[in-house]
Amino acid sequence: MARHALVPIPPRGAIQARMAARRTPALFAETAAGQERFWEFFGGSIRNPNTRLAYVTAAYRFADWCAGRGLTLSTVRPLHVAGYIEQLTQTYAAATVKQHLAGLRQLFDWLVVGQVMPSNPAAAVRGPKHVVKMGKTPVLTAAETRALLTSIDTTSLIGLRDRALIGVMVYGFARVSAALAMRVADYYTQGPRSYFRLHEKGGKYLVVPAHHTAQRYTDEYVALAGLAADPKGPLFRSAGARRGRDQLVPRPLAREDAAAMIKRRARAAGLPAEVCAHSFRGTGITEYLRAGGTLETAARIAGHESTRTTQLYNRLPDEVSLDEIERIHI
Repeated sequence: MARHALVPIPPRGAIQARMAARRTPALFAETAAGQERFWEFFGGSIRNPNTRLAYVTAAYRFADWCAGRGLTLSTVRPLHVAGYIEQLTQTYAAATVKQHLAGLRQLFDWLVVGQVMPSNPAAAVRGPKHVVKMGKTPVLTAAETRALLTSIDTTSLIGLRDRALIGVMVYGFARVSAALAMRVADYYTQGPRSYFRLHEKGGKYLVVPAHHTAQRYTDEYVALAGLAADPKGPLFRSAGARRGRDQLVPRPLAREDAAAMIKRRARAAGLPAEVCAHSFRGTGITEYLRAGGTLETAARIAGHESTRTTQLYNRLPDEVSLDEIERIHI
């Protein structure tokens, strides 16, 4: 089996379909060493699957751009990379462009270390400025969140699952990927309290005490689904091919399906179309701080290394600014 066949890359869209077929971009397939080194980079040095997907997408797009201009790995220069980045800034947000550039830099560094090319053409290229002081993720109010949760039909197993998943994200400040990665055993009880063990980025895990509401949601879901007998199985399960029949299969709910579920539930509750999985993390943090919680504690619950990251989820300053603006009486 070819080594690149071991690189797990989920097929999504046109570029991802080419990845799934393991077709090495022409730019990196000039030599056997270059092709081998290309797949070793994604299979050996990038552990986070989301980062891997973003970086390999950047590599394919840049390779397509070079192919359209007759460039090869030996003729690519910093000016070419700069021109590519400049074109990207006309279409994509600064954060996306910087991510693309970071992926290319690391890939070319890997090729240089492997003696596939003499120098890194992306090393000296500067990306667009990107300073984030306020988060863009839409956040719900407490009333909107309650309306969403109460609108879910909990007479069905699927409804109980969806409510429990949203509850973990709201009351546990959990990322959707961390919640979906939970096993049944990751929801456990010690003494009078229950806890969520969330699998975070970089192989870390975070233990968060279960809010009594999230605990009730999860208990009702686990009991009806009969999950206690399968502690190693996924906690939040897919409906599989029997979707809509109120049955689950022992396979984790996919992120795409969770995102679609959230959009569907939000639409049914009359909430804005922009609501997404990350909205619940911001909602939980904002309401916690509104109730007098400290930013430092919120950062610990959310698993943030810096309170500056947590502050991006806090929408209280937005409300203060709006109140001040309304002082203008004309």
